[in-house]
Amino acid sequence: MLLEGKNSLVTGAGSGIGEVTAKRMALEGAKVLVVDINEEGGRRVVDEIVTAGGVAAFHKTDISNADEVDSMVDTAVEKWGGLDLAVNNAGLAERPGLFHELDPAEYHRVLGVDLHGTFYSMRAELAHFVKHGGGAIVNTASGAGLKATPRLTAYSTAKHGIVGLTRTGAMDYVQDNIRVNAVAPGTILTPAMRAAGESQMAEWASLVPMGRMGDPAEIAAAIVWLLSDQASFVTGTVLEVDGGYMQG
Repeated sequence: MLLEGKNSLVTGAGSGIGEVTAKRMALEGAKVLVVDINEEGGRRVVDEIVTAGGVAAFHKTDISNADEVDSMVDTAVEKWGGLDLAVNNAGLAERPGLFHELDPAEYHRVLGVDLHGTFYSMRAELAHFVKHGGGAIVNTASGAGLKATPRLTAYSTAKHGIVGLTRTGAMDYVQDNIRVNAVAPGTILTPAMRAAGESQMAEWASLVPMGRMGDPAEIAAAIVWLLSDQASFVTGTVLEVDGGYMQG
């Protein structure tokens, strides 16, 4: 098992990519603190991990609140006796629209969760890792953080910022046995995407060189690899998992 004996947390783990990642990490031997603002979803994921033979617990956190993020890390340390791995995945997007139509309150709401929440999470995690001999972080960026994404001003801005946080964090702590990487998913077949309907999904799939949308399990596999010792010489990387979209 790639993560056997590791203590971990995953934000945004109550659904979508975060849920599948938390389950895969537990399958690979990690103890997982499932973190989400959605208590119902988070507790369901914990129950399913435990039923499958894994070890998990739930902690409700609004990652846009720095104090709650500090409590999240403290809880993981208290519950598991330490923290080795962190996946900063929680995020949201605004309703698509033109730049000048974006309400400043909505802009700040998206950045508060996606960008500032990732900063708060990394800050708390890195502080623990420095004191306890190292660790590994994987942030969820996006193809929207690597190229312009029309009509998603706030989301694209936040994801570009996550790329910057990842690369800066990697270099600041490269001598401290701490690795910081990110994944940049393309169009992934999450429940939210399915809700858009078959016609819209077919349109999205047509834009991917591989001709299909990605599966959340494919993102989870990349995250687990980046967290594992198999990626021990990898830091500061933003791994594109997008069916070739960024190269198209």
